[in-house]
Amino acid sequence: MAHDPVPDPEEELRVAIATILGDPGTGKAVRAAAIKALDDGTVEAMTYFLETGRWIAQYEDDHVAVATVLADPSSGVAVRRAAIEALEDGSAEALASFLETGRWIAQDEDNRVAIATILGDPGTSAALRQAAVAALEGTPEDRAYFLETGRYEVE
Repeated sequence: MAHDPVPDPEEELRVAIATILGDPGTGKAVRAAAIKALDDGTVEAMTYFLETGRWIAQYEDDHVAVATVLADPSSGVAVRRAAIEALEDGSAEALASFLETGRWIAQDEDNRVAIATILGDPGTSAALRQAAVAALEGTPEDRAYFLETGRYEVE
C-alpha cells in the first residue's frame, strides 16, 4: 500500500507566498513583504507574512491606491469626496471598501452629474439629448460608455 508523503509545511508556505506573488493585483508593499519572507526562508518569517505581514502591507498598498485616485486630476467631485472619507476614516476596511465598490459608486454619481450637465446645455442636439436620457435611465456601465464614447457617436 502506497503512503502519501508527509506534507512539508515549509514548502506549503512557499507555495502560498508564491501564489500571492503570482497575482497581478498584488501591490508593491505586499510584493516586497512576500519577497522578504521568502528571502528569510524560515517557517516563522513565512508564517508571519501570511498571517500578519501581508495585511500590514496590504493596508499600505490600499492607502497608496486611494491617495493616487484622490490625486488624479480626472477624478470627479464625488470620487474625491469618497476618497477623502476613506482616508480620513483610515481603517483598512474603509480603504478596501472604497477601492472595491465606493469608488465606482461615486464615479457613477460623477457620471450622472456630467450627463445632467449635457442635458442642461441649450446647445445639446435632440439626438444627443435622447442618448443622454437613455444613458441616465440605464446602468452605470451605460452612463460610463455614453460619456467615454457614445456621445461622440450621436449624429
